[in-house]
Amino acid sequence: MKDAGIAIVIASSNQGKIKEFRSLFPNNFVLKAQSEFTTPQVEETGKTFVENAILKARNASLFANLPAIADDSGLEVDALNGRPGVNSARYAGPAASDQDNITKLLAELEGVPRPQRIAHFHCVIAFLRHADDPTPLICDGAWQGYIQTEPSGSYGFGYDPVFYVPTHKCTAAELDTEVKNQLSHRGQALAKLIQKLRSDPSLS
Repeated sequence: MKDAGIAIVIASSNQGKIKEFRSLFPNNFVLKAQSEFTTPQVEETGKTFVENAILKARNASLFANLPAIADDSGLEVDALNGRPGVNSARYAGPAASDQDNITKLLAELEGVPRPQRIAHFHCVIAFLRHADDPTPLICDGAWQGYIQTEPSGSYGFGYDPVFYVPTHKCTAAELDTEVKNQLSHRGQALAKLIQKLRSDPSLS
């Protein structure tokens, strides 16, 4: 690794995600938000998490002229045939808030019994060394739980307040940040990516 640290642009405007990324990366990485480079939002036209992660990372790398990291993540609910999936962030509409999305999700699950409210958080992270990188690093993570009937907890973001974690008997929004980072889909994917970056000769 370079002693001065490696600058990477995070292809996200979501402050919750940016905070999580920065808390998980070692100090020898300098993570910059894409907003520092007035990067325009790219339309997420992909049909999979992988496609959208690459689209976002390539866009951020192009405007920042730096290596870029992007994640595309979402919630898949078995009883809803995998919805909201890749549309998780905009489930209730293009400008939907976290609360809007949770409200729609709970309405669609009304009357569904607890054993059938199985849900999975999925995260795919793409790392591009430059905008034209033909071999991006791809890592993924998954986290299984259940959807509660009402929100609980004030930590986290997105669907965390209704995502019940059986192993800890609480929602993701009630977990301490350090514990959540060890369990979560994003934490899993980032841990894999960091290991790959440590051994990438192009970054040494």
